[in-house]
Formats: sequence, structure tokens, C-alpha cells
Amino acid sequence: MRPRYFLFLAALYPLLTGAAEPEVKLTIKDHRFIPSEVKVLAAQKIKLIVDNQDASPEEFETHELNREKVIAGKSNATIFIGPLKPGRYPFIGEFNEATAQGVVIAE
Repeated sequence: MRPRYFLFLAALYPLLTGAAEPEVKLTIKDHRFIPSEVKVLAAQKIKLIVDNQDASPEEFETHELNREKVIAGKSNATIFIGPLKPGRYPFIGEFNEATAQGVVIAE
């Protein structure tokens, strides 16, 4: 099998097998992210599910991951991140920066 065909099949593997990105759940409660530290595998795409349990909206923002999403109160959102190089990727809740802080750690 030629290398380019292998790469093509490797790219299609998740679609053919029904495999999906790993899910990581993050909760916003009392204007804080729970957990405030999320560990993920490096070099893997992640499906981040953010559940805002507060009545007010919050904006999930991270310059390092180039993501920003407003999540209405009492709702959730899905944010895809990665694949990431090993490192620390801080994020904040822009509407409550003093308390809503966290970090994604890719290992």
C-alpha cells in the first residue's frame, strides 16, 4: 500500500468506524469553571462541552486556542479544540474574568 493511501485511510478511520473526538465536560457554576484544570492528550482533537448552570450568560474565551463563544444562561455549547501541542492553554469567562478562569493542559 502506498503511503498516501495509508494517510487517506487514517484520516477516514474515525468516519468509517463511528469513532468520535473524546468529550471533555466543563461546567460554569457561580461564575467559575469546574474543573478549572482540564487535562487532554496532545495531538488529539477534543470536543469540549460547556454547561452553563448560571442564569446569566458567559463567554468562553481563549486567545491561545483562538476560540470564543457566548453561552447563554442555563444552556450548553460544544467547542472543538485541537489537535494541540503539549502545553498549557489558559481560558477565561470574559464576563466574569476575576472568577471564571481555567486552563487546558495537553500532555
